[in-house]
Amino acid sequence: MTDLKGELASLRIDREPPPGSPWRRKALLFFVPVVLILGALYALRIRQSFASPEVQTVRAQVSQAGQPTAGSAVLTASGYVVARRKAVVSAKIQGRLADLKVEEGSKVREGEVIARLESVDYEAQVSRARAQVQRAEADLAEARRQTRVAENLAKDNVLSRDELEASQSRVKVGEAGLAQARADLEFAQAQLQNTLIRAPFSGVVVKKMAEVGESVAPIPPGVNLSTSSGAIVALADLATLEVEADVAEANVARLAEEQPAEVTVEAFPGDTYKAVLRQVIPTADRTKATVQVKVTILDKDPKLKPEMSAKVTFLEREQKAAEGAAPPPPAVTVPSEAVVTRNGKQVVFELRDMVVKERPIVAGPERQGRYTIKQGLSGGEILVSRPPESLKDGDEVKVKS
Repeated sequence: MTDLKGELASLRIDREPPPGSPWRRKALLFFVPVVLILGALYALRIRQSFASPEVQTVRAQVSQAGQPTAGSAVLTASGYVVARRKAVVSAKIQGRLADLKVEEGSKVREGEVIARLESVDYEAQVSRARAQVQRAEADLAEARRQTRVAENLAKDNVLSRDELEASQSRVKVGEAGLAQARADLEFAQAQLQNTLIRAPFSGVVVKKMAEVGESVAPIPPGVNLSTSSGAIVALADLATLEVEADVAEANVARLAEEQPAEVTVEAFPGDTYKAVLRQVIPTADRTKATVQVKVTILDKDPKLKPEMSAKVTFLEREQKAAEGAAPPPPAVTVPSEAVVTRNGKQVVFELRDMVVKERPIVAGPERQGRYTIKQGLSGGEILVSRPPESLKDGDEVKVKS
C-alpha cells in the first residue's frame, strides 16, 4: 500500500515552477510593463476628462439685411392701462343730491342727465326773477306812456322842457331795469339748470363717488379720483384706452413718434393688442431715472379696463427701400454672450472637433442681444457661449448636453 502511494506521487505533474526559475522571471518582465502602460493610459484619460471644461455653444447666423427686420422687438416697458379721456364729474353749484341715475359700469351719452340736485330753492329764484321782469316791463310801459303824453303837452307849450326830459329819463331807467331783471332771470334759470348734472362726453361710469342725500360741491380740476370730495362720478371714455409706461432714460433715444408696439395685459396673457407710440413726455422722473411714454391701443376690446397692469413691446419700424435700390448685403450676427475681450480685442472661440480656436473679430454695435460681425466670421460657425477666462486657443472642451 505504501509503495502504491509513492508511485502515484511520483507520477504527479508539478505545475508550479520552483522559486527563482527562468519562466517566472520572464512572466514578471512581460506583465509588469503592460500593467504600468495600461494604468498610465487610464490615468491620462481620466485627467483629460477632468481637465476638459464643459461649454455651451451657439451658432453664427447669416441674415439677408444688415438692419433689424420690421416687427422685431426693440425694447419692453411696463405700465398701466388708462383712459386718455377721463373726468371727475361734479356739480357746478353746491347742493344736496336728490337723484342719481347711474351705477358703476353704466354707459352714458354726451349731454345725458346722470344726476339731479334738490332744486326747490332755485325754482323759487326763477319764479321771483320772472316776476321782477314782468314788473320791470310794466314800469317801462307806464314810463313810455307818460313820455308820449309829455311830448304832446310840450308841443302845446303846456309842459316845460325840463319835465319832458325827466319823463324821457324815466323811460331810460325803466329800460335798464328791465334789462337787469331779464339778466337776473337768465341767471336764475342757469342756476336751476345747474341742478341737472350732465355727462361731459360719452363714456362709462368707472366709479360712483356719492349717494342720494349727500352734499356735493364744485371741485377743482386735476384732483385724484380716489380722494376727490364732493364729486359725483368718475367717467372714462373706453374708446381712448392707452398705456402709460416708464422707459429708462438710456432707452428713450431708441423710440420715435408713431413707433409700432404690442401690448399685453396680465389679466389676459394670451391676448396681444396692436398699439402705437403717441407721446413721449418731455420731462424725466429723477427719482426713478425714467421717462413716461403714452401708447395708444389700436385694437378695441371690451375686456380691457383702466388701471390694468400692462407690458408694452416696442417694435422695429418698417424700412422702405428706395425704388431701384440694391438689397442690403447679408450680415453675420452672433449672440452677445459669444463675444469676449482678450488683450483689448474682441474675439470669439470657434469649436472644431472638440478643440477651440480663438478668432479675432470686428463687431458692430450690440442690438437686441446680438452683434453684427463686420470681419472675422462668414456665418455658420459653432461658437462657445460665455467662454471662461481660463479658456485659450487650442484647449479641448466638452459640449454640455
